[in-house]
Amino acid sequence: MFTGLIEGKGKVFSFSKKGNDARFEIIMPFPSSTIKKGDSIAVNGVCLTVESFSAEHFVAYVSEETFSKSNLVSLSKGDTVNLERALAVGERFGGHIVSGHVDCLAEVILLEQKGESTLYRLSFPKEFSQQIVGKGSIALDGISLTVNICTDNYFEVNIIPTTSSHTTIATWKKGTLVNMETDVLAKYVEKMLFASQEKVQKTSSISAEFLQKNGFM
Repeated sequence: MFTGLIEGKGKVFSFSKKGNDARFEIIMPFPSSTIKKGDSIAVNGVCLTVESFSAEHFVAYVSEETFSKSNLVSLSKGDTVNLERALAVGERFGGHIVSGHVDCLAEVILLEQKGESTLYRLSFPKEFSQQIVGKGSIALDGISLTVNICTDNYFEVNIIPTTSSHTTIATWKKGTLVNMETDVLAKYVEKMLFASQEKVQKTSSISAEFLQKNGFM
């Protein structure tokens, strides 16, 4: 589990693809003494497992499924990525609950300067609209952000200077594709409501046909 509070920026040192899978070797900003084989590290919000590491790098495998859902497929040597190690028990919990399981890609469609901050508008697949609410949380490239407003096909976030300088957001421009993970709590609520609606539909004898037949439609 992660919090969406980026610990630092890493850099892709090497990238080797084999078929539809790949391995990344990433230069990390934290000491190797703080990680071990099998640890989880979020790379641009994607939870990856440490296969091996040295003093400055760690190696992680990326599957075809992960490539299909994220922007890792577009990375190449020298690219900068957001990094966060998994949350340790007893640490202060900032941000929000982030699983590192990316739902889809969102696209930057507007940038607008707002004082010292920058407003970003991003489009996304409509099927995720019920999982995003104004003033709720969302993770973009692993960064925990607050949603300003949301419609069925776009939402807006406001980025303060500290967040911009500490993450890869400063490189975003119109057309940039970013990894999007909706709030896990919203997913559970949506599932419970959907299950409840299905149960009512299966048990109720009142249907559209019944209402029409009895003059209610």
